[in-house]
Amino acid sequence: MELANIDIAVFVIYVIGLIILAAWVSREKAGHTKNTEDYFLASKSLPWWAIGASLIAANISAEQIIGMSGSGYLIGLGIASYEWMAALTLVIVGKYMLPIFLKQKIYTMPQYLEQRYNHSVRMVMATFWIALYVFVNLTSILWLGALAINTVTGIDMTYGMIFLGVFALSYSLYGGLKAVAFTDIIQVVLLIFGGLFLSYLTLDIIGNGEGFWRGAMILTEQFPEKFDMILSEDNKYYKDLPGISVLIGGMWVMNFSYWGFNQYIIQRALAAESLEEAQKGINFAAFLKLLMPIIVVLPGIAAIMLAPDLEKPDQAYPTMMNLMPVGLKGLIFAALVAAIVSSLSSMINSISTIFTMDIYSHYRADKSQSHYVAVGRSISVIALLIAMVCAQPLLASFDQGFKFIQDFTGFFTPGIVVIFILGLFWSRATANGAIVAAISSFILSCGFYYFKPDLPFIDRVGLVFVICLVLAIIISLFGKQESHSQAVNIKDVDFSTSRSFNIQSIIIILILIALYTTWW
Repeated sequence: MELANIDIAVFVIYVIGLIILAAWVSREKAGHTKNTEDYFLASKSLPWWAIGASLIAANISAEQIIGMSGSGYLIGLGIASYEWMAALTLVIVGKYMLPIFLKQKIYTMPQYLEQRYNHSVRMVMATFWIALYVFVNLTSILWLGALAINTVTGIDMTYGMIFLGVFALSYSLYGGLKAVAFTDIIQVVLLIFGGLFLSYLTLDIIGNGEGFWRGAMILTEQFPEKFDMILSEDNKYYKDLPGISVLIGGMWVMNFSYWGFNQYIIQRALAAESLEEAQKGINFAAFLKLLMPIIVVLPGIAAIMLAPDLEKPDQAYPTMMNLMPVGLKGLIFAALVAAIVSSLSSMINSISTIFTMDIYSHYRADKSQSHYVAVGRSISVIALLIAMVCAQPLLASFDQGFKFIQDFTGFFTPGIVVIFILGLFWSRATANGAIVAAISSFILSCGFYYFKPDLPFIDRVGLVFVICLVLAIIISLFGKQESHSQAVNIKDVDFSTSRSFNIQSIIIILILIALYTTWW
């Protein structure tokens, strides 16, 4: 189904407005030239509301909206654990990890690893993250985003990817992180209101026009199994969400890797005006995460009734969009594209930051600030072109894009978390222990993946994490204690938080208890 003229008009207004806003926030004072702090860390001036909004805009993209809606179509509300447990993870990251990172005044996560371990660990992890971001995350965002555009408008997948890439570059390439973060505020507002409206209308249709709650009641009555948060072992999707492991197992490893040690996400907090402002932004994002399943999972569950014969689960969200009336479809389409391009621009900026600040500047340390900014811009374009070429070969055969991302990142996630957790909180951890954890994570994950394929991947992640942790500790204990002049001593870090942060954190925990008690 094609968009009507009024839908196209709404969408065009959104595109033009966003580009104008980006140009406005990216402007510089007369005589000032962007340096690396301006471009990669938004001049370290982001307020809490920009941090929180940008965290969610970077996180919620095609693989979340399209992929999680597809998983909601197959599995049900249980997939929301990725969102709800992330809220609690954010609280922990804000209290115990951000104080250390901000104290070190770093640009990137690999930079911290050099301060704590050595240059080799920094180079290995920088190379790994660039490869992961380009060949897994960036390709997924482009492919699933193009799939959404194709389903709604009929535009060819290739042209859809080109449009998304050009749009993302048009407003982020010049301004860097500042343009990305401040335009993300508009993106998130559009995403939330457009997504909530789509969820309301789909349930209203199910309820025969009697409202959201009536539709929700009908849906839960006819498909009660789709509202189980903790799946039993006899559930055919238990392998995707293995019961209690989502609360006490490997999902914690996945969440800490993503929200605590992922350049793509944490870069916003590194650009905060202050630690307190960063922590406010983290909690704001946590509250928004509690809301996300209504936006990204519920439409997929509704599609079970409204479009029961879909060829692929990832078609659920775009198909629900096609049920919307003229005018509203343009708004919701704009919201979807907003989520996609905000994540694209964030990912591109993080790739350019890591390459420029961790790799290029090491070998070309004598260059000017403006030269590094120019290199960062060039890398943004190159990374996007590579992802466009690789997207179809990598993703065309996958029914669930979200599962594609989890499966592949899960090979490396346990080692990453071991490296950072020990590096942050155990002074005896050594570089050799970190390297062993990284290598063992991949080897062990591959071994379990191929020789024990029935093991749920969340359980695999948890098991590999424990083994890598033990190996890293043993290697560190038997290795030579190294001196790291730049490493932070946690005894010098103030982990106390404001009264408002503590109250907000308690509220988040109580909401989570209520949600899991209701849908257990």
